[in-house]
Amino acid sequence: MSRPGTAATGTNRPGGLGAFTVRPLDPLADAELVHGWVTHPKAAFWLMGGAKLQDVEREYMAIAAHPHHDAFIGLHDGEPVFLMERYDPAEVELKGLYEAEPGDIGMHFLVAPTDTPVHGFTRAVITAVMETLFADPSVRRVVVEPDVTNSAVHALNKAVGFDVLREIAKPEKNALLSACTREQFEAATGGNDR
Repeated sequence: MSRPGTAATGTNRPGGLGAFTVRPLDPLADAELVHGWVTHPKAAFWLMGGAKLQDVEREYMAIAAHPHHDAFIGLHDGEPVFLMERYDPAEVELKGLYEAEPGDIGMHFLVAPTDTPVHGFTRAVITAVMETLFADPSVRRVVVEPDVTNSAVHALNKAVGFDVLREIAKPEKNALLSACTREQFEAATGGNDR
């Protein structure tokens, strides 16, 4: 799996939402920022609510060292606003739990908590995440495994083209295995030629 540097994921978004980019997460320099995000009550599905700063450093150092897992900080007009993880689902998270296809990539994303939410922002983030993943021509399908009770993410996934494949049991949760091909994403989002 290639490790991209900073990548633009679109110029300006509809509704004046600005530009999104991603950069590799630095496990030490970004730990305090990410710790505040993953331990926030709104990030309950991230399963790190009780994590200490050192736990976050260790988790993201392990991801940085892993050959099949990457983490990124997402920026909105240059400001950090989301966390994105990309992984090979045949090797991480879903190994042995689904029938992997060539060109599959796994994804997690988390939008930073805010006291001033902007309508459409989270959908713009997931769209930017998907554009980043599909910028790699070898990626044919994005696979996700959100908690079965995470209805907000299920709605977002559907909005960008994901289909639910089935429910699966993981050690930490029951999940809705879902997938989105490049064609499904383009059909759902109008191609995002911005």
